[in-house]
Amino acid sequence: MRNLIFISFLLPLFLSVQANNGTGEGSAHFKVFWNYNYDFSDSAQQVSAFDLDRVYLGYKYKFDDNVSAKITYDVGKNDAGSNYTAFVKIAQLDYKLSPKVKLSMGMISGKQFNDQEKVWGYRYIYKTLQDENKFGSSADLGVNVEIKLSDKLTTNIFALNGEGYKNPQDADGNQRFGLNLIYDISEKLKMKFYYDTQASESSESLNNIGLFAGYKSGGYSIGAEYNKMENGTTYKNPVDNHNLDGISIYNRYSINDKYEIFARYDQISSNVVDGATNSWNYDDDGSLIIIGTQYKANDGVKFSLNGRSFTYENLDTNLFEVYFNVEFKL
Repeated sequence: MRNLIFISFLLPLFLSVQANNGTGEGSAHFKVFWNYNYDFSDSAQQVSAFDLDRVYLGYKYKFDDNVSAKITYDVGKNDAGSNYTAFVKIAQLDYKLSPKVKLSMGMISGKQFNDQEKVWGYRYIYKTLQDENKFGSSADLGVNVEIKLSDKLTTNIFALNGEGYKNPQDADGNQRFGLNLIYDISEKLKMKFYYDTQASESSESLNNIGLFAGYKSGGYSIGAEYNKMENGTTYKNPVDNHNLDGISIYNRYSINDKYEIFARYDQISSNVVDGATNSWNYDDDGSLIIIGTQYKANDGVKFSLNGRSFTYENLDTNLFEVYFNVEFKL
């Protein structure tokens, strides 16, 4: 793992030299999520902690006006390794076939919740509902074709392994297929429809449906989304008749160039399978409220103080936490 991180630092420096000597344009980048948190819940076992949640290290290179590439390492928590295991998250080649058609291949960024992340705006504080509850992965191996159908309508059609960037293709070898439709009603209002499906040898197809609307005007933005996952407990774990529904509403307001305030409400629920008393996701079903403020020191450094209240269907696990989050990036 240490070798991977060492290479991650040296590779951008090497490529920067190559870019200066070649005809293309390249740049290195990094992003770090750090926080301190305190748990006020009566049942808290770990009352407080400093945490390095994520480190991204990468490089982008533009070969010419039509072809570009990027690579990003994700250093973070992983069940199969340490708290700071390095993974290749993005290794993507983009090829503009025409002004209206772009082909992406490799380990590519997902389209499931990227638009939601832009309107939410605080990925370093908390993931989007779909990402947090494993409706899908932010990156995967596969191909994506982005087509600009009109000035207002854009679609993405993709085929992916379906297991995410930390996992290889499963033994069944069934890919995930889907599409994404984005309609820009105006410069301020955007709507999105998302659908994907993945066949399974041992169960019904695992399906994802997502609806999203986002509005931005001046220093104010608001987003709302509804998501449904059918026949799966996570995007990579198909199980018949196990469905998950989620809604998320979030807004933010810029007081000035430095200060913002924001709020968010999530609700996640699952169905009761035959013969059971409670929903299959009983311990994690419930609602989340986040309220906080952000201070932007400059374009590369942000600070946030925020509180999070979790109210679960299983009342034994209610939580209230306060976080101090920091993002610094290049």
